[in-house]
Amino acid sequence: MYELKLEDTADRHLGRILEMQAQHNGDTVYLITDSARITFARANEVSNRLAAGFAAMGVGKGDRVSFYMANVPELVLMCLALNKLGAIWVPVCTDYKGEWLADSLSRSRPCAIVSDAEHIDRLSEVRDAIDCKQLIVLEDELAASHSAVAYSQLVAHEEYVADYSQMDYGDTCAILWTSGTTGKSKGVMIAHNNWLRSILQGTNHQYFSRTGDIVYCAMPLYNAGAWITCVLRALIMGIGCVIEKKFSVSHFMDRIKAFGATQTFAVGSMGVFLMNAPARDDDADNPLREACIVPMPPAMWQAFETRFGVRLVASGLGQSECLLTLNHEHSDVEAPVYALGFEVPDAQVRLFDDDGNEVPDGEAGEICVRPLRPHVVFNGYFDNPEATAAAFRGEWFLTGDMARKDPETGAFFFVDRKKDAVRFAGRNISTLEVESVAMRHPQVAQAAAFGIPTAELASEDELKLNVVPASGAEPTPEDICRFINENAPYYFVPRYLEIVESLPYTPTNKVEKYKLRAQGVTESTWDRLAAGFELQR
Repeated sequence: MYELKLEDTADRHLGRILEMQAQHNGDTVYLITDSARITFARANEVSNRLAAGFAAMGVGKGDRVSFYMANVPELVLMCLALNKLGAIWVPVCTDYKGEWLADSLSRSRPCAIVSDAEHIDRLSEVRDAIDCKQLIVLEDELAASHSAVAYSQLVAHEEYVADYSQMDYGDTCAILWTSGTTGKSKGVMIAHNNWLRSILQGTNHQYFSRTGDIVYCAMPLYNAGAWITCVLRALIMGIGCVIEKKFSVSHFMDRIKAFGATQTFAVGSMGVFLMNAPARDDDADNPLREACIVPMPPAMWQAFETRFGVRLVASGLGQSECLLTLNHEHSDVEAPVYALGFEVPDAQVRLFDDDGNEVPDGEAGEICVRPLRPHVVFNGYFDNPEATAAAFRGEWFLTGDMARKDPETGAFFFVDRKKDAVRFAGRNISTLEVESVAMRHPQVAQAAAFGIPTAELASEDELKLNVVPASGAEPTPEDICRFINENAPYYFVPRYLEIVESLPYTPTNKVEKYKLRAQGVTESTWDRLAAGFELQR
């Protein structure tokens, strides 16, 4: 293990970091699959050759290359190669297809698109709608049939020598497209330092890495968390990283054992799936030492650690626009593991109301970040200056997340997404909490809570809940509301409830609540007040 401190900002460039690891830690294996073990030295050589290949295609500083392909080491190597040219990589969700895919690719304005056998057919369906004619295909045999350049052609070039004197740690190196749950997706322009500060002040402290550690990455590489906790953290720490194509509940621990993986990262639903899988006698017999699962339901925390014999890393807060906002690593104060944590040294965090006034401790407000050093937050939304301007109030970046600050400990606790938080009668209601209660009803399969503007006061909303019944079930609105009333505060009971066949989801499985809000109250909506349902307070 060769951990890089990167105190000199001239070294805070992803391509430069790979070169440093190749120089000082070249024989250590960096990227791992079932069939490949790529050392840092080899990774640096290949990325240099790829950089020359991209340059021969006309790719240069500031140009964008989109990736619509599976998790493979070649994707990582191409991204690092592009950064050595000062170019920008744009990973696109592999669940996208049709209009979603064409829109994301077109709005990225790439000079080239990279794909593979697994995704080329979907890409081919929309290529005519995209103003980009240069295609790179991973497999040689498919290149000719799709009028594409083969990956092997890129890597056949002589090594490129990067000139980092013409680059800066604040340069945009990647664009990640948001999921678009509250409106049309936006391309978040991420600088080298955005990635690096989140690792140096965040994940490097959360994981207790040691020589020989191997990180298991089953998260898709269009997800920022995969890079921060796995791929780029392994690059900085000088340890190995398994690039797994897909997450599998039934094979997760078997794969951990097969690779000898000691660390991993997953989103909360993956942790729940693992806990819900049938228990095995050898669940704890694995090499895994540390796992970050965000957000892990607090009630499952200890049970997960015990069952799998692993230490769970405390929660925090990050988003594409500010990859590290809050964590537990920079305070001596004890806070519950499910707390977002505390400020980090290079940024101030405050909670403001809609008028820009700081709210008292204990009350919900929007999490806002004021950078204390350069390149803490993103470089803006790609080709969208209006959205960029709307995301800031002076020096403060408005995250769109709501939280409360504990008056005693100073720890921040998540409340909801701002546009998903419902304010009624002066009270902020977490739609996530409402949904969690509704989902406990045995006849409810899915639920989405959101606000409907009140006629009386524009700043407040009535709560509406859309429910998808479990297979074969026929719950009534009264049944569901009675259950909520019995198991949660009375104000969690929605004014409106609608039984629906399905909820609108993005390709990344997030409910598009802006569509539900636009639908509002329909002819099929049940009204608690009109029905005379009495709340039990």
